[in-house]
Amino acid sequence: MGTLEYSVYAIIIAFILGLIFCPMLIPVLHKLKYGQTEREDGPESHLKKSGTPTMGGLAILASFFVTCLFFTRGNADGVAVTLVTMGFGIIGFLDDYIKVVKKRSLGLRAYQKILLQLVVTLAFAIYVFKRGIGTGVLIPFTSGYEFDLGIVYWPMFVIAVIGTVNGVNLTDGLDGLASGVTLIVVAFFMIVSWAAGSGITMICGAVIGSLLAFLIFNAYPARVFMGDTGSLALGGFVAASALILKMPIFIIIVGIIYFAESISVMLQVGYYKRTKKRIFKMAPIHHHFELCGWSETKVVTVFYIITAIMCLVAFLGSKYMF
Repeated sequence: MGTLEYSVYAIIIAFILGLIFCPMLIPVLHKLKYGQTEREDGPESHLKKSGTPTMGGLAILASFFVTCLFFTRGNADGVAVTLVTMGFGIIGFLDDYIKVVKKRSLGLRAYQKILLQLVVTLAFAIYVFKRGIGTGVLIPFTSGYEFDLGIVYWPMFVIAVIGTVNGVNLTDGLDGLASGVTLIVVAFFMIVSWAAGSGITMICGAVIGSLLAFLIFNAYPARVFMGDTGSLALGGFVAASALILKMPIFIIIVGIIYFAESISVMLQVGYYKRTKKRIFKMAPIHHHFELCGWSETKVVTVFYIITAIMCLVAFLGSKYMF
């Protein structure tokens, strides 16, 4: 039985577990009053979301982790990617806990969050080094040409992980946006990893099943938000998968939405500091489109479509690699 068939089992198991965990978690979060506090300067339509429980990423992580227990035996890469995902999920949980329970709006301080992210990233870098994966990266549309970055690979490694993690975090601002976009991205990596004969194919299936279940409760109007617990974990998974497959460059293609969200924030902050003017009506960019008159569901749908198209482009770019 091939890994693709096992991946289907992983999807089904994670989906069923997600359908069990989400309805169990939501009332608990309500009872504990672990609700989201919306920005007062944000879109007016978002004010009604205040009080919607966050930290729903716990359900994603629970269904993902339990499923992975069935598929990581003798699978070193699968174990590594699972641990990276859980590591970033724990960081996100600490951030959510401080914001929601301790009522400190900013959560972990910036230096604390970056330091913890670096610890997980460096631990993963040590694994990649000892695993002998090498410092080469696959170049899209080159029939498998691998460019060796040498020593430059390692700073790129850190940037790829930290950038992706925080890009997914910024994308998590509309009902179903981060979960749906990431679902499509992970589906791409599942197909590519299967073609490459990688052990992470089944782990991708666990993420897909978990997100399919979570989307039932996270799609507009959301009954629960994933919080940093979910978004940081998903970002860690995407980055780790790409690096195991030697495909960090492909993150820019399939994760174009993550990239756009991050760039919009950097441009907005940098331009405002210099000119006291704004490029976008609001950043991240999904809020800009809302303030331009798009409905929340339209923004989410368009971002899904863009992600799907870019994953098809990336598939063409990787078609002859394996």
